[in-house]
Amino acid sequence: MQDVTFLERVRRQAEELGLRGWVRNTQDGRVEALFEGEAEAVRQMIKWFFSDSSGVEVHATSVYQETPSPDLVGFEIR
Repeated sequence: MQDVTFLERVRRQAEELGLRGWVRNTQDGRVEALFEGEAEAVRQMIKWFFSDSSGVEVHATSVYQETPSPDLVGFEIR
């Protein structure tokens, strides 16, 4: 589980890249996020997770491509 500071950095980075979606902690200690936007921006966001110098360790990621949701507006911490 990550603190709110990390989740806020994710939100800011996603907004900077023009992405829509959300990020949240799960009860089992993982972080889940949904990023929607231009493919290159999504790739940059995933790369950011591995290169962010915040001291957060990323052990694995799972990436799924889905149909965009017209309901997403902005990027939020859930």
